[in-house]
Amino acid sequence: MTRESAGVPGEDDGDSVVYDLDADCTAEDVEQNQPYLAEINGIVDYGVFVDLSESVSGLVHESVLEGTFAVGDELVVELETVRDNGDMAFEPAEVDLDDGTTVEAVTHDYSLTGTDRLEGTVGEQIHLEGEVVQVKQTGGPTIFHVTDESGVVPCAAFEEAGVRAYPSVEVGDVVRVTGTPEHREGSVQIEVDGLSKLEGETAEEARDRLEDALESRAEPHDVAPLIDWPAFEKLRDDLQEVATLLRRTVLEGRPIRVRHHADGDGMCAAVPVQIALERFIAEVHEDDDAPQHLIKRLPAKAPFYEMEDATRDLNFALEDREKHGQQLPLLLMLDNGSTAEDVPAYETLAHYDIPIVAIDHHHPDPDAVGDLLDAHVNPYLHDEDYRITTGMLCVELARMIYPDITDELRHVPAVAGISDRSKADAMDDYIDLAVEEGYDEDRLQDVSEALDYAAFWLRYNSGDQLIQDLLQINSDEEERHRDLVSFFADRAREEVDEQLDAAMAHLEHEDLDNDAHLYRIDVENYAHRFTYPAPGKTTGEIHDRKIEETGDPVITVGYGPDFAVLRSDGVRLDIPQMVSELEEEVPGGGVSGGGHLVVGSIKFVKGKREEVIDALVDKMEDAEIDEALSSAAPIDD
Repeated sequence: MTRESAGVPGEDDGDSVVYDLDADCTAEDVEQNQPYLAEINGIVDYGVFVDLSESVSGLVHESVLEGTFAVGDELVVELETVRDNGDMAFEPAEVDLDDGTTVEAVTHDYSLTGTDRLEGTVGEQIHLEGEVVQVKQTGGPTIFHVTDESGVVPCAAFEEAGVRAYPSVEVGDVVRVTGTPEHREGSVQIEVDGLSKLEGETAEEARDRLEDALESRAEPHDVAPLIDWPAFEKLRDDLQEVATLLRRTVLEGRPIRVRHHADGDGMCAAVPVQIALERFIAEVHEDDDAPQHLIKRLPAKAPFYEMEDATRDLNFALEDREKHGQQLPLLLMLDNGSTAEDVPAYETLAHYDIPIVAIDHHHPDPDAVGDLLDAHVNPYLHDEDYRITTGMLCVELARMIYPDITDELRHVPAVAGISDRSKADAMDDYIDLAVEEGYDEDRLQDVSEALDYAAFWLRYNSGDQLIQDLLQINSDEEERHRDLVSFFADRAREEVDEQLDAAMAHLEHEDLDNDAHLYRIDVENYAHRFTYPAPGKTTGEIHDRKIEETGDPVITVGYGPDFAVLRSDGVRLDIPQMVSELEEEVPGGGVSGGGHLVVGSIKFVKGKREEVIDALVDKMEDAEIDEALSSAAPIDD
């Protein structure tokens, strides 16, 4: 037993001590020759029955009693004997409660069973302490998800069908669960016999113990990067910080919502992280369904976090909290989320407890988003640029979270780089790594085209299994992977050719004063709409063909009624800066946008299109020529 105040049985500190057993104490907590506070619960001819706790009671024989007693009276007793059948007999102790006596509480010493040992205790009663991370009311029992030092387990408590058990216990409380582990639908679940909220010093000790274990388990794995790349090393600490945060989020039972740009690099970033987190969740949670409930991957068409997406995400999160007792999620933005355009959506979520993390390689606005993000990884913050793609970063992040995934990801950074046309000095090493896994450059290009094609038709659907088959992650179907990639890539190229056959005749060309070639096309009127490729992809394909033809500095602009997409090779553009200047120079133009320095998109109001495009061309004409520059990424549609 544990004494909660100073004083040890047997020691004489000058005052008498009487021990008061907590309600959950058992016979194991009762010692010989020690005085205990008891309450009379019954009177018979041969004595009185007393309760020392909910489960400790016994008889005080009339032969050792003096005076008269009533039910509810307090009596100080000592253990006389324990009979063979377990019945306990007590006798009055020679202690006067009114004579300077100290009453000390006694708590039960529990032998705790961790969630990592439940399988071996199925069918046996155990005790577990942990923090409640979810409370879900079903049509039958109330399901409390409790996390301890080792994992998270569902605990089913039944009051009556559909009625909330233990209504005073909420998410965030530290509790002690007494119950029996049982198998339920392939998972281990504790059938609750008793559940109590810990208070005071006992709760603090439990929280400290849980926090120490959580910090230790949240530490990311120390894995060597797939290639030796000094530029990546600058971002490694930032990624480790995010890996720690994501692992801790899983351990705390908080859901994770992944938003990513719906292109090749975005999927090469999001899918490895999604699968790494799913596997870590499966390790931590006893509930086999936990991965599908605790992580969702959601593609986004826009190159920023749109208010439509933010309000939908927030609404789903609030509904899940109400219906399923889940905590509000952490939002993980990938290949997106670094710019001022993201701020309104972030500010919407800031009204709630929703942490936000962004890993991106678009030109950032750190002053705008800095205070709204809990972590921000971007090569520009370390004097690097977009050539380090988000997919390259997130493959390493996934390995920090769950290193056993490594063998499935060796080819993915090369796919990410090809998808974003990265000219990073590490691309040769990444391609060599992919070749070792059976991916030559043609196959890598096919995977990139197939991903882009699938993303277009999936729209806002994550397409989990399809994308995993295309990337050949979490899939052993080699033949299906190759056939599927070949089919999608061939379809993509055919539809690009059809689009360009219609569009190229309407291409406008002019030589700028800085000797750059400028190509313009109205993609709204001279390209097929609502089909593959989208305006950004169409503009990019036209640009690539003109580069092959001319070999000279080339700028390509595809525009519609209220937007323009830009690609540039060999011209020193700074599209985010140009957008900022146009906002001031074209009053009422409603100009916004951004992207990479030489690749980006601009929005404006329809009535100001001609003025915005003319001002844009003037800025392009003033730009310096630099043949070392090239557009390192596809247009963000």
